[in-house]
Amino acid sequence: MSKMIKIEKPKMPAEFKGVDFHDVFYEEEPELVNCSVKNSQVDNEFIERLILSKVIFKNVTFINSSFMNIDMTDVVFENCNLSNVRLCGGNIHRVEFKGCKLLGLDLSEASLGNVLFEDCDLNLSNFADARLKQVNFEKVSLESANFFNSKFNKIGLNLCDINDVDFTHTILKGIDISTCSFEQINVAVESLAGCEVSPIQAIGFSKLLGLRIKE
Repeated sequence: MSKMIKIEKPKMPAEFKGVDFHDVFYEEEPELVNCSVKNSQVDNEFIERLILSKVIFKNVTFINSSFMNIDMTDVVFENCNLSNVRLCGGNIHRVEFKGCKLLGLDLSEASLGNVLFEDCDLNLSNFADARLKQVNFEKVSLESANFFNSKFNKIGLNLCDINDVDFTHTILKGIDISTCSFEQINVAVESLAGCEVSPIQAIGFSKLLGLRIKE
């Protein structure tokens, strides 16, 4: 098993007040604090600079919504659907996504710190130009995800599907992908220096160097 990174968990209150997400539209500034949102739909909504602090979402769908430049601190998503949601330029700190469908989630140019993705579908997600520090991907499908020019600092990838992921212009030094599965990934040879891989993966990467393996 690859090593997971020690990250801070969300700091949540002892009790939550249940609210309707749409209450945010009645605030002078779009903000939800110290509350829970459960079993609801927030599809096709657009809110810029939304602030979420100490909020738990359970069984909520946000399909095709846009929350550009969102600020999230101490937030948990459980069994939620954020497919094709735009969180571009967001500031995401101490946040957990558990059992969520995140197909096509757009986190380009976002800043992520102390974030956990666990048992999630992140296929076709976009992390281009994002900054990720102390982020764990645990049993996550990342097929065809885009990490173009991302900045990695203490990233954990355990038992993930990273087939056809684009790591172009992303340095993988110190990243352990030995438990991940893939047929191909898009990465430059120089970006692999210091990346931890399994023996079988090493043979596959040798092709990038033009090596021929003799048995």
